[in-house]
Amino acid sequence: MKRLKVIAFAAATLLCCISLSAKPKVRIVATGGTIAGVSSSSSSSAYTAGQVGIQTLIDAVPQILDLADVSGEQLVNIGSQDMNDEVWLKLAKRVNQLLEEEDYDAVVITHGTDTMEETAYFLNLTVKSDKPVIMAGSMRPSTAISADGPANLYNAVAAAVSPACEGMGVLCCMNNQLLDAKTVIKTHTIDCDTFEGGPSGIIGYVYNGEAHMLQRPMNKHTTESVFDVSGLDKLPQVGIVYGYANASALPMKAFVDAKFDGIVLAGVGDGNFYKDVFEVAVEAQQKGIQIVRSSRCPTGPTCLNSEVDDAKYHFVASLDLNPQKARVLLMLALTRTHDWEKIQEYFMEY
Repeated sequence: MKRLKVIAFAAATLLCCISLSAKPKVRIVATGGTIAGVSSSSSSSAYTAGQVGIQTLIDAVPQILDLADVSGEQLVNIGSQDMNDEVWLKLAKRVNQLLEEEDYDAVVITHGTDTMEETAYFLNLTVKSDKPVIMAGSMRPSTAISADGPANLYNAVAAAVSPACEGMGVLCCMNNQLLDAKTVIKTHTIDCDTFEGGPSGIIGYVYNGEAHMLQRPMNKHTTESVFDVSGLDKLPQVGIVYGYANASALPMKAFVDAKFDGIVLAGVGDGNFYKDVFEVAVEAQQKGIQIVRSSRCPTGPTCLNSEVDDAKYHFVASLDLNPQKARVLLMLALTRTHDWEKIQEYFMEY
């Protein structure tokens, strides 16, 4: 009996040691982008995005294997200018499956930078887990001198295995910085230091393979989100109309004639309309097409019932969301309701 107890104790101790030494399981889901881009020369000015496969990306950064048990899969291989609703739905469902059903500790997503902020915000509203989901990309293709992709991928995995990133929602990891999905914006066309966190700044940073968080996101996300895409195979149609001096009403009319479900105005100043566009917007709202006012200004809110009487026309003010993210939230909001007041509540919460 004593011998059996000794054996049982030894076995339990061994299992405990194995458990303590086990590395976190991280799945890298690749979608393409510049990080998987290839150029015919060492120049980064002319290249084709989405050419390199996920295993090649992993092999280029062997140091990530010191951080985690890393594996990868290729969801799609496209430039993010071609990101679309179908891929968004497929990606959100796959991330949820990896975290909920396949018991991965975290997911890293490689993605092009052009629409990374939109994908990040979409996932922030549709992923149903507190586990880290980190997006990474690059501004230089994999074949360029001083390609930034490997460092960004390493830092993304380092953030993914950090307990500090749990419950923080979807984060973007670029240029050593961690950025919140709601506030992250691409600010420069070619610079590696292109992503910023808007007025609230960055949410954290990665240094020497460790994530350091500076603040927490204030908006609802992931497990607090009411939006569920698990049963959806398509999203409502929402377009964006750009505001400018002497703006034509034709783009707004085109969306109305095409029977879009919603239209976001990238308005001037505090989300103002040119008079001809305003008239069409009022008609569209009366036809059941939800209008959301946003602004082409890079910073500052689009205020509710400020320069436009939103309550009178049943318009929705985007508040802190830029036009492209307002479009994402409106699409998801329309999967649940067409009540403009409820949709405005969503813009206040998310």
